[in-house]
Amino acid sequence: MSMEATARVSELGRPKNDDGQAHTGTITVVGIGAGGVEELGAQARTALRQATIIIGSKRQLGLLPEDFQGDRIAWPSPLVPAIPALFAEFIDKEVVVLGSGDPMFHGIGSTLHRLLPNHSMTVIPQPSSASLACAQLGWALDTTSVYSLVTHPIAHLTLAIEQGDRFLVLGRNHESPREICEHLIALGQSTAEVTVLSDIGSVSETITSGVATDYPSNDSALNVIAIRPLAATRSRVPGLPDSEYVTDGQLTKQHVRALTISALAPKPHENLWDIGGGSGSIAIEWLRSTPQTTAVCFEISEERRERILSNAINLGVSDRIAVQQGAPRAFDDVPDNPDVIFIGGGLTAPGVFETAWKRLPVGGRLVANAVTVESEQVLWALRKQFGGTMSSFAISREHTVGSFITMKPALPVHQWTVVKALTKEL
Repeated sequence: MSMEATARVSELGRPKNDDGQAHTGTITVVGIGAGGVEELGAQARTALRQATIIIGSKRQLGLLPEDFQGDRIAWPSPLVPAIPALFAEFIDKEVVVLGSGDPMFHGIGSTLHRLLPNHSMTVIPQPSSASLACAQLGWALDTTSVYSLVTHPIAHLTLAIEQGDRFLVLGRNHESPREICEHLIALGQSTAEVTVLSDIGSVSETITSGVATDYPSNDSALNVIAIRPLAATRSRVPGLPDSEYVTDGQLTKQHVRALTISALAPKPHENLWDIGGGSGSIAIEWLRSTPQTTAVCFEISEERRERILSNAINLGVSDRIAVQQGAPRAFDDVPDNPDVIFIGGGLTAPGVFETAWKRLPVGGRLVANAVTVESEQVLWALRKQFGGTMSSFAISREHTVGSFITMKPALPVHQWTVVKALTKEL
């Protein structure tokens, strides 16, 4: 092979940026703990000495001695939107990025790999703060769930608290312990055990314990909070009591809700469109039942949209749900197609099914419930055109008549389930 051909192959093998330009520099992500540079190994120290650019938080940059000569750049705020443009400036530089502990564990390393998929990176980790915390607490790291308030709201902890198992939280700032304890109290866990591990791994490390109503004081922005709830409270199995929802009556009732979630069959990473959201119960229990799912609710009523968000916050899934205006007009406001669609309202409205069906990919699933005769007729017509399966549910609940108990039937629910086939376009 000629030298020219060899050079061409080498160039083809280099990672490219979004403009097709080859990266000639390097990106090394170095995990650094509260103990600073003294804890770093030879590989990390060499990378720092050779770096022309060093990026990190102001606190992390302050841990470096003067003999590291690279230009020091503090992260801008907000951080994530600035990353692609920032690294495009350093395409031919030797860049070191400082991360906390293990950068691939709730850290900057994971973010960079997601946002810069065409960049080649080397990651040099240190023990994560969760690993250090578990060592201090005597907890097994492999069975301890870890959550982060750096990337999620406080309501993200609701499901973990309800399950009753101990877990760790990576704090966002010095207020995080107080915010967590207030959330525990709001969920009826006032006597939950709370341990705050501050500046863990450094010479100023402190560990203090208490309960939610008398939580440990904390002045450090670097904290890990260990939570041991008193007991499990809510189940994640679909079919929460109707009383768990604030509603104006537009609510898929408990037993029908459980059957509907079963028909929707959620899987991790799937996105649900809930059309005719009502109180949001289908989308909310879709999210509660299966981690890493997302949902979009379409609801024409502004009051109900606000109620859906309130219910989502109370039931711990507000960070995975989006609420849009009514279907089908609002479909254009949602760029991502659904994996699964539920139609609980609007079946007889012009364009609702047709537009939703066009957005559903081949292999996607659709479930529709009907109570009225008119909606049932629509379902049978769709069943004839697209196939699928029809079911009917007649739920009766106990009802007191004087000193006696009878069974009072609710309106029957007709349910159509279908998987979109390649030949089943409109």
